[in-house]
Amino acid sequence: MSDRDQPSATGAAILAEAMTWLGTPYRHQGSRKGVGCDCLGLVRGVWRAVYGVEPERPGPYSPDWAEAGGDDPLIGAARRHCAERTLADARPGDLIVFRWRAHHAAKHLGILLPGERFLHAYEGHAVMASPLISQWRRRIAGAFAFPDIG
Repeated sequence: MSDRDQPSATGAAILAEAMTWLGTPYRHQGSRKGVGCDCLGLVRGVWRAVYGVEPERPGPYSPDWAEAGGDDPLIGAARRHCAERTLADARPGDLIVFRWRAHHAAKHLGILLPGERFLHAYEGHAVMASPLISQWRRRIAGAFAFPDIG
């Protein structure tokens, strides 16, 4: 197993918290473990648990916000608060951002798990671990390491 297959100390803390969110129901704009969250809410809730406070709040957003705007807010926020990595250098515990369609804003987030899987809140379901199969992999718009703890 290479170093890339092992989480950093920060990645291990992210993974430990993220896994406690498994089964949390999907709720648009939610960010409360066990109560409800969307993919952004999952990342926000994990961030709060690990770092204490969120670096910024997203404000209200509609389900079609990515199709309506002209910028790329998820990628922008990830770049402001995390260290960008190539997908080849991504490690378990890193943030991965997905773009559904070319030339549209990225619209989905997940946390990379060991074993070519990722954790995410999926509309109509709950927080779940999914295999990072080609249908997901080809939609990855970026990978980011969370900031070091302490």
